[in-house]
Amino acid sequence: MALLGFLDKKHTVAPHGYNRWLIPPAALAIHLSIGQVYAFSVFKVPLSRAIGITKDAPGDWSQSSIAWIFSIAIVFLGLSAAVFGKWLEDNGPRKAMFASACCFGGGFLIAALGVQLHQLWLLYVGYGVIGGIGLGLGYISPVSTLIKWFIDRPGMATGLAIMGFGGGAMVGAPLASTLMNFFKTDTSVGVAPAMLVMGIAYFLFMMIGVFLVRTPSPDWKPAGYVKPAQSTGLITSSNVDVNTAWKTPQFWLLWVVLCTNVTAGIGILEQAAPMIREMFTTGDITHSRVTAAAAAGFVGLLSLFNMGGRFFWSSVSDYIGRKFTYVCFFLIGGCLYVLLPHTGLNSLNSVPVFVAITCILISMYGGGFATIPAYLRDLFGTMHVSAIHGRLLTAWSAAGIFGPLLVNYIRDHEIAAHVAPTDRYTTSMYVMAGLLVIGLICDLLVRPVKPELTVEGRRGPLDPHHGYDVATPTQRPAA
Repeated sequence: MALLGFLDKKHTVAPHGYNRWLIPPAALAIHLSIGQVYAFSVFKVPLSRAIGITKDAPGDWSQSSIAWIFSIAIVFLGLSAAVFGKWLEDNGPRKAMFASACCFGGGFLIAALGVQLHQLWLLYVGYGVIGGIGLGLGYISPVSTLIKWFIDRPGMATGLAIMGFGGGAMVGAPLASTLMNFFKTDTSVGVAPAMLVMGIAYFLFMMIGVFLVRTPSPDWKPAGYVKPAQSTGLITSSNVDVNTAWKTPQFWLLWVVLCTNVTAGIGILEQAAPMIREMFTTGDITHSRVTAAAAAGFVGLLSLFNMGGRFFWSSVSDYIGRKFTYVCFFLIGGCLYVLLPHTGLNSLNSVPVFVAITCILISMYGGGFATIPAYLRDLFGTMHVSAIHGRLLTAWSAAGIFGPLLVNYIRDHEIAAHVAPTDRYTTSMYVMAGLLVIGLICDLLVRPVKPELTVEGRRGPLDPHHGYDVATPTQRPAA
């Protein structure tokens, strides 16, 4: 009962004079942990040789079937964020963070059992379903909290909140690789004990965020902050409730914007370690110029740019606007996706150019995630931003299927057609470039929300901290 009381929303309100810069570490503790999902590709080759140990053997899982673990996790990230976004607003970030830690850490333990028993469905349920729910809860829990603490710089705030998620692989990739090598034997690839240790370690680290997080008091404002008198451009000073927001064309245009940006980037991230090795091999992957250790390091480097891009691009968006920031993502990204397949062994044959292009692409992929909550805040206000953000993350769920599916199954088709390893990603990268063109069109079509759809436009003044009509404080805005 004492724990339940500690997790209660009313016990997370910060005292007067609380330093808001103590909140980002709480967000980072959660997001650095759940961001491990971006390092999942490090597990793919060992899992595909769980029986053969040094090579594929009868009964081993294919990389395509293993890729579904990652996709399921991302699907349930988006679904749980959509379902529990409103619950988070009502119950506070601390309770959501605790639930996230339980699900994410527990998912690793179930997945470890699945590897030990060689039951793929247990990995789907553990890392995919249960772990994915932990991802969704953990992902959205710090966002609205930081936006409320940093109402003067919402882009930077969402960058801080989501930056750690992009950096999770920077820790997760070398940690997984080190643990697998430590536990590896002549009869085991070391994945099961590595997952067991990681599940426990991540749970404990996430609890740091649970204990640190605080929400501002209803009357709190940053020193010198003056609320804008009226809406300007795409930035509104009004609020739209979640049930109205997701019925607007603006919501669905941004859904496509996020989905296309994520589909393109996630296809690279999920396949990063095998992709760089195949792009620079003369035959079997074991003959690649890029070693397994170097590939793991590459995944970690992508994580660094994923993390840095989230803070950089979201902060830049405070100055150039969210719409133009996405224009940059789609125009520059589209060109780079077309160029990427030509950096391999049969074309430019340049590992540094390949790495440089993918790093830029992943920085914009991460930047898209960090910029979208501020984009939503601009259009729909702060009242239900977590709940609206949660529903928009179903676009990530869709992208979590589309991206890996496109890259892996196009790759399988190319293998069946006896295409050289270095050319197996050309078609999929062209497809990604085409998706970014669709995203660009949708971004350019975004317009301000009609005033009559806002709570103020329908009911009058709003208490911005509780989401109630001032004239009728016992009721929430009607849908």
